[in-house]
Amino acid sequence: MAKIRVVVVDDSALVRGLLARIISLQPDMECVGTACDPLAAREMIRNLNPDVITLDVEMPRMDGIDFLAKLMRLRPMPVVMVSTLTERGADVTLRALELGAVDFVAKPRIGVADGLRQLAEDITDKVRSAARAQVHRLPATAAAGVGKPGAQAAGATTNGIRPVGAPPGSPPSLGRLSTEKIIFIGASTGGTEATKEVLMNLPADSPAVVITQHMPPGFTKSYAARLDGLCRIRVKEAVDGDRILPGHAYIAPGGLHLTVERSGANYLARVHDGEPVNRHKPSVEVLFESAARVVGPNALGVMLTGMGADGAAAMKAMRDAGSHNLCQDEASCVVFGMPREAIAHGAAHEVLPLQRIAPVLVERLRATVGMALHRL
Repeated sequence: MAKIRVVVVDDSALVRGLLARIISLQPDMECVGTACDPLAAREMIRNLNPDVITLDVEMPRMDGIDFLAKLMRLRPMPVVMVSTLTERGADVTLRALELGAVDFVAKPRIGVADGLRQLAEDITDKVRSAARAQVHRLPATAAAGVGKPGAQAAGATTNGIRPVGAPPGSPPSLGRLSTEKIIFIGASTGGTEATKEVLMNLPADSPAVVITQHMPPGFTKSYAARLDGLCRIRVKEAVDGDRILPGHAYIAPGGLHLTVERSGANYLARVHDGEPVNRHKPSVEVLFESAARVVGPNALGVMLTGMGADGAAAMKAMRDAGSHNLCQDEASCVVFGMPREAIAHGAAHEVLPLQRIAPVLVERLRATVGMALHRL
């Protein structure tokens, strides 16, 4: 098989050299060129036609975000962002994912050389995943300010107060809804945007949503805040001991596992350290196992785009415990790995395009409420 051809774009000669070496040491990939800024990269991409590029966020002459927006509009291709572990780095990286970057690598601010060497396996896995990813042309309107860091999104809070009235086209209220129901979402590569699509289309009185998205420490707080400004439900990074409430979504903190436990009549979030599971921390397997064990038939499982098999076995355990499970279909996934494995395990009741997942959840919940009222 032909090797994956990679161009590395970074203003640091040290980082360019390290990434080029990490990539070229792999038997299935090669670094075919390095560029110190986007203008040099533009010519290199034209001449070398790489399969994947790695792109630094902050560079001279043109920053990585502006370059990414132009690239995805004019010549879409798989991009892995290289960003710094800072609040600013997190916000800009999330903007890059909105624009179509497949994934990102978080490089440390100090000890960059040792840090990147330790991340070599993660970097090369993400390059492989990017090479198989489905990328789409970015509409011109999407590149012009949508989701810029610091922008006030429709429905965002001001001083903690959410504007009165739902945005046009919002899903109808579920009315009387059992507070026992909980939606569990697992996602990885491409999942930040897929999860956003699901959450933005849930009504304000949705059951609680608990999410494990593969992300490193330092990014999930910014991600949760960004979603909170876009969605009708409240979104936050989970804190150990949080009561799981309807109309709220809880995201596993980067670098920690998230589970759900029962405490009397309430469900609580449990955030804890531990060994990686399926090479991930947080792990979808850990969250879904707790859903099967604690929530059972009151759970609804959703497996979104992602690389690998994390969560597949536990999603089957959820089904065996009585949950209803949805998996994203291949056509709408950036990477079909995690849904494919869940389907292969027999975990899925329905396989749906991304845009259908939230409506089907709402339809099923409304039917559940109707059956409960009929029994009264």
